[in-house]
Amino acid sequence: MQPLNNKTMPHLKTKIGTDIHVAAELLSANNVVAIPTETVYGLAGNIFSEKAIKRIFEVKQRPASNPLIVHVHQLEALNDIVKVIPAEAKILLDAFAPGPLTLLLPKKAAVSDWVTAGLQDVAIRIPDQKLTLALIAEAGFPLAAPSANPYTYISPTSAMHVFKMLDGRIPYILDGGSCRLGLESTIIGFERGKPTLYRKGAITIEEIEDKIGKIKLPVSQKIVAPGMHLKHYSPKTKLILSDDPETDIHKYGNLKVGLITYNAYSNLLPCEQQILLCQDDDFKVAGANLYGAMHLIDSMNYDMIIVRKFPETGIGLSINDRLNRAKAQR
Repeated sequence: MQPLNNKTMPHLKTKIGTDIHVAAELLSANNVVAIPTETVYGLAGNIFSEKAIKRIFEVKQRPASNPLIVHVHQLEALNDIVKVIPAEAKILLDAFAPGPLTLLLPKKAAVSDWVTAGLQDVAIRIPDQKLTLALIAEAGFPLAAPSANPYTYISPTSAMHVFKMLDGRIPYILDGGSCRLGLESTIIGFERGKPTLYRKGAITIEEIEDKIGKIKLPVSQKIVAPGMHLKHYSPKTKLILSDDPETDIHKYGNLKVGLITYNAYSNLLPCEQQILLCQDDDFKVAGANLYGAMHLIDSMNYDMIIVRKFPETGIGLSINDRLNRAKAQR
């Protein structure tokens, strides 16, 4: 694999629509299009077209060392892409597919090294989004689809998020409405044969372990799956993750601050400077609302964004993972 050239992107007329036939025709012609999933919007291309895969990296300005997730529309399609499916993987597929589960499995030779960043395992999932499942069936080939945003920026959960970030860089956005879950998929691999968590996501660790028993963390921090880079999901505005927002609001009182919180507003800021993600500890709702809140507050020209840290359990672990990467400086 050779590094991608950083050439000037051509300016396209970006359209938003719901026609899977238009999207399928563009994909068949080696173009890339934005697609909805239940997690976030993806930037999709034919996995068997090196031109399309390279285009994904160019549009996102994503390093070629960062692998992509392959999306298929049915379990049978896995047989064309992966060599073997471990017993625990079959249990998880039965329980969570279609859904926000991504599995790292040994790839067949038909899958380009561009898709896997030269690694021998391919990340693969079946999205739980009827429009996109119909599109994959119509196109007749699996789709590689990382999030449809510039590299390291906030993931998109609506067609308009994609349009604001990629207008003029892609020809079509397939509009499936707001993403139902709003957090990326949970990624499970099988390091040395043992189920291993590579990315916390919309399916909680507890839900995974309820099906297959204890899972472990990777032995090394080598990038083998999407979402493992330290800096990711980041707004342009400086963001801090706070155990005590009230103290931090006082600390940065000389700055114009926006607050993302849950359950109750702070009395220290006007309500219009705050976004409440959920009430009554409904953290699934908070996860679904997180990226939309981050896009909105990042557009409001604050000096700093303070986000109240979530409890380190259940979906709170996944939300905090995104926020820790969002605040990273490199």
